[in-house]
Amino acid sequence: MTDILAPPTAGPRRQTGASGIRGAFPATFWNAFATDFLVRTAYQMGKTPVLPLFAAAVGAGEMLVGLIVAVSTCTGMVTKPLIGVLSDRMGRRIWLLAALCLFAGMPFLYRFVETPEGLMALRLIHGTATAIMGPVTLAYIAEMDRMAQAGRATRLAWFGYAREGGYLVAPAVAGWMLTVMPPEEVFTIVGLVSLLAFIPFSFMQFASPDKSARREADGSVSGSSSVSAVALLKGLRHAASRGATWIAGALETAIYFVTYGLKAFLPLFAVGEGGFGILVAGLFFSVQEAAHLLTRPVGGWLGDRAGYKTAIASGMAVLAAAVALIPSAGTSGVMLMAAAVLSGVGQGLIFPSTVAMVGEAAGSQHMGAGMGIYGALRNSGKIAGPVVVGLLLSVAGFSAVFTSLAIALAVSALLLLSANRGPANRL
Repeated sequence: MTDILAPPTAGPRRQTGASGIRGAFPATFWNAFATDFLVRTAYQMGKTPVLPLFAAAVGAGEMLVGLIVAVSTCTGMVTKPLIGVLSDRMGRRIWLLAALCLFAGMPFLYRFVETPEGLMALRLIHGTATAIMGPVTLAYIAEMDRMAQAGRATRLAWFGYAREGGYLVAPAVAGWMLTVMPPEEVFTIVGLVSLLAFIPFSFMQFASPDKSARREADGSVSGSSSVSAVALLKGLRHAASRGATWIAGALETAIYFVTYGLKAFLPLFAVGEGGFGILVAGLFFSVQEAAHLLTRPVGGWLGDRAGYKTAIASGMAVLAAAVALIPSAGTSGVMLMAAAVLSGVGQGLIFPSTVAMVGEAAGSQHMGAGMGIYGALRNSGKIAGPVVVGLLLSVAGFSAVFTSLAIALAVSALLLLSANRGPANRL
């Protein structure tokens, strides 16, 4: 089988030419793209705005809603580094297959949930699918150097369309589905869509695990492909020693703290104080993701030329403006959609640069481990955001909480710009 996971070769980075984006990547890239897009689209259909409303329907209060939204990422925070290391040693195929089985099977169990505790337990297990899919697919794409004409940053930026494209269509579709069916039936549709991902997955090409195990940037790894505690610790230690991984993870922790707080409670704000209705709540996130996807190429371009720090700080400033605009939207749908656009633009400026930092820092043998640690740090923001925002909302109103989040983002952007130490494209 063709070894698509070979280390990068020496020489100038190849760029996408006149042949177009499709010709810049091998066929297996597009199979991975389709697989990731299908499962993530289906997963998001069951998350926003369905999950908060479903949680409230089974008796969860505001604080418990935040916990339920956040708990699915707890498994990822704990297991992503380990799964990344195991995929480095055992190969990517077995772990992607396990993720697909979870994505396709767990949604059919939601119709049996009757209590908040039962929903929380199910979300904890369901979250294992994303814990596997995240670091393994990113490592798979990042290592595709020999087969792809496009460079690593370009591949990761375009693969982000698969990872984020589901956010574009899923919330609006799910919001419409909630007007014609109950949440438990929406989850059944989620399972059926997830099953389709097995089709492109069957055409993906994978390097054999023994080749992955012997491939090391400094040539120091042995030829054994066995998974031992020493090998796992070595992989984790290598990834943990890369400062860029921690910096990128910490920055995304802050961003996801805010964005996941919005995902958990904006539907309740839109339906309650705003009086917009469920469909508008779903439309907010679809508009946000449309702006995000359109801005990603600009974010990658800005990061490559002006520096990762500049791109990330600029995105944080735009996101701060979006969050500040939400409380003042009142009953104005135009202002609410403007906030959605700004939120998407901010994320589009940020995320290409943070992922590129990790991809450049990780060695080829430990790519999965690096992406796993990065994903675990990012998940901490996904967990803390809904929980802390839920706690704040229990003692303060939406306006005070969202305004405080906006101020924190703006201050963080200024601090990031002021901490200029080193070359322009490094942090």
